Amino acid sequence: MTYFVTGATGFIGRRLVKELLQKRGTVYFLVRKKDPKVLSALYEYWGVDKKRAVAIKGDLGKKRLGIGKKDFETLRGKVRHFYHLAALYDITATAEALEQVNVEGTRQAVQLAGEIKAKCFHLVSSIAAAGLYNGVFREDMFAEATGLSKSPYHRTKHESEGVVRHECPIPWRVYRPGVVVGDSRTGEMDKIDGPYYFFKTIQKTRALLPPWFPTIGIEGGRINLVPVDFIVDAITHISHKKGLDGKCFHLTDPDPKRIGDVLNIFAKAGHAPAMAMRVNARMFGIVPKYVWQGLWALTPVRRMVYSLLSNFDLPLETFKFVNYPTDFDCRETTKALKGSGISVPPIESYADRLWDYWERHLDPDLHIDRSLSGRVEGKVVMVTGASSGIGKATAIKMGEGGAIVVMVARSLDKLEEARDEVVQHGGNAHIYTCDISDLEDCDRLVEKVLADHGQVDILVNNAGRSIRRGIANSMDRFHDFERTMQLNYFGALRLIMGLLPSMMENRTGHVINISSIGVLSNAPRFSAYVASKAALDAFTRCAASELSHAGLHFTTINMPLVRTPMIAPTKLYNNVPTKSPEEAADMVVDAIVHRPKRIATRLGISAEIAHLLLPKMTELGMNEAFQLFGDSAAAQGKSEKAGQTSPEQIAIAQLTRGIHW
Repeated sequence: MTYFVTGATGFIGRRLVKELLQKRGTVYFLVRKKDPKVLSALYEYWGVDKKRAVAIKGDLGKKRLGIGKKDFETLRGKVRHFYHLAALYDITATAEALEQVNVEGTRQAVQLAGEIKAKCFHLVSSIAAAGLYNGVFREDMFAEATGLSKSPYHRTKHESEGVVRHECPIPWRVYRPGVVVGDSRTGEMDKIDGPYYFFKTIQKTRALLPPWFPTIGIEGGRINLVPVDFIVDAITHISHKKGLDGKCFHLTDPDPKRIGDVLNIFAKAGHAPAMAMRVNARMFGIVPKYVWQGLWALTPVRRMVYSLLSNFDLPLETFKFVNYPTDFDCRETTKALKGSGISVPPIESYADRLWDYWERHLDPDLHIDRSLSGRVEGKVVMVTGASSGIGKATAIKMGEGGAIVVMVARSLDKLEEARDEVVQHGGNAHIYTCDISDLEDCDRLVEKVLADHGQVDILVNNAGRSIRRGIANSMDRFHDFERTMQLNYFGALRLIMGLLPSMMENRTGHVINISSIGVLSNAPRFSAYVASKAALDAFTRCAASELSHAGLHFTTINMPLVRTPMIAPTKLYNNVPTKSPEEAADMVVDAIVHRPKRIATRLGISAEIAHLLLPKMTELGMNEAFQLFGDSAAAQGKSEKAGQTSPEQIAIAQLTRGIHW
């Protein structure tokens, strides 16, 4: 048996060709150009040579698909089944492009099929041909489609089907697949489309919250998902069955799920929190249309919406179909497939395969150069507190990434030792002494660094002072609050303010502030330290709001407990889990590579949400922990050694890993 296929190089097309070849037939397929690499890959996938699968050069935009006279004569009178799959399946494409490919391309395919005297024309259409019909759309319905003017994609899919129905000179069959997803057996997919648009949102939610944390999401209409292997098997079976000419077949799920249910299924597959509460998108319909139009006319509103959607890789067009109103009857298809063993598998049975394939092959982050060297190579990175701990570990990593590392600390001797380590790891380091708590010294540092290097591309405000002392033991120690504020807030702020003018002039720059998990958890005994870090956090949020248009980025890292010299005086921390300086430096690397607004542990975020939703209960829990962990002997002004850490203290510290107690 001889076949002709357009769109044979596409996701559905190449699989359909493989099935047709297994029937021991010959397949002629349309290509725009005979690229040897493309053809070689196709032949390898199909497992045949060019005698069984014959490439025909042509073009959808040309008359009779642009097929040459010799190929036309070869095809005439030989083709039993003509499959037309070539189309533009993209809701974001322009109306002109969709018209040219979907409508005119189909018209030329129909004319060619008639002229070569093919026996049957098979159009792979789409459920989009129904437009936005409100209700059940049967397989024998066509002219009843509504809402076509609202979407060029839906309109052109409808019109292309109309071309087949009204202009095709030979018997025809139409197939309307639902939203095609990857292979239910392997998860393989070739592009981001349909529900895949929401995978990045699910992934980012997983990174922020533990799987058990309930979230609020959206509910909408039913979304009809079908795996590509079902589509191919169904088309192959139905197209070879006799007595079905002139009919349309809905290749859809007879029991489709609502969008909220589908998102929760994929959230489970991606180990992300499920939406415990879903808000029906139809509720937004009570807002008058003119109000939405008025809001959308405001440039700041559009800019915020586009920025938010861009962050989650969501096209705006996706939300036009959240309340998709159409249900698809598929009784003719079910009847035609009876006894074949071909049916739509439930999405729950293969969602994990789709997710795994997307995360391994289609995740947009995989195809962007977001390596550390890609961000910092040849850039000037200033790290304060660089002589030890987090600062030194960060400087080493920056040096390994190819940065020009500006290392800042008070002690010249320790700085020199730290610089030598950076150099040993292949880094390019320059050292500058400065007491960050001295504002005049900060000004001197900024002036010197700019004179030597011209600019600072990335500032890592790491230098800081921590004091662990309860308020009751701080009544006569007001200077504790002054000195933490002077270094952690005013000193860091002085550096930021000194470097911002050159960053704004260059329209590039990144400020990373090492804050504390205590700002999120409101850790007792750290009121002086947390207040100073919270002040810097607040300034950073305001600065980001003012300067995001200028190409500047600000990131706050709410660092959990790290094993550094700063925590050494508190003997309790010898028996509780802490991060190493190298692990903390990895968080700085993550900040530089991805430029998020904030980096925090799941425990830190959960603590902040708990304080927001259950403030009194959380306060009582923190107070219990406060009473369990006493002030150190030094904090109480005593010289004797502190007592041993109790099992209860160790247990609580283990459960709240990273929180400062």
